[in-house]
This record gives sequence, structure tokens and C-alpha cells, in this order.
Amino acid sequence: MLPYRKDLKRPARRLRGAMTAAEQRLWLRLRRRQIEGVRFYRQKPLAIYVVDFYAAAAMLVVEVDGGQHFEPEALAADRIREEALAAMGLRVLRFDNRQVLLETEEVMAAIWAAVSERMR
Repeated sequence: MLPYRKDLKRPARRLRGAMTAAEQRLWLRLRRRQIEGVRFYRQKPLAIYVVDFYAAAAMLVVEVDGGQHFEPEALAADRIREEALAAMGLRVLRFDNRQVLLETEEVMAAIWAAVSERMR
């Protein structure tokens, strides 16, 4: 099990109840081991972060970003976050809300490919 801050459990639970439309759409496609039989968790604490989706078996994180992630400060914070997660052996896939909502099949194909590659 990867380390995480215990105080992030409550905020993660709150985030599960307040998922965006894009996160909800993606969750319907990730839950119940629909990709290669791999279990995904939603709003999962990892290290000092709460990631949107996490597949432990594939060591894969999937992030769904709103418009605020394209601001310079957020881009820098996301870069630091990705480096920290990569140092834990995780691969991070990042999609924006628009991609998830309008290009769902392409997003799913990218996630499927990443899971397949990581499970070899």
C-alpha cells in the first residue's frame, strides 16, 4: 500500500459526493473492474494528494481537470504533483473535462492502453 496522509480521508469522502459531470461519466466506465479486470478507486488519498482515480494494480492515476488547471500557478502545481506521484512509481494520465464529456471513447481507449501496458 502506498503512503498517504490520514487527514485526507475525510476530504476524499467529501469529493466523492461532489464529483463533476466529467468525473461521474468516467467513473461509470471505470468502476466494477471494467478495464482488464483492474479495480479503480475514486478520490483516493496518495501521499499528500487526493487523486481523481487510482488503479493500484496498474500503478496508474487518472486525473480529470477543470479549467482552473490551465492557469500558470495550477500548471506548476500539477507538474510538482505529477513528479511526486512518478517518484512513487505511478503513471499519471491527465484529461480535461471537455475531453471526458465529448471524447469519452478516446479517453477510455487511452486509459485501456495504459492499463494494458502497465499490467504486462
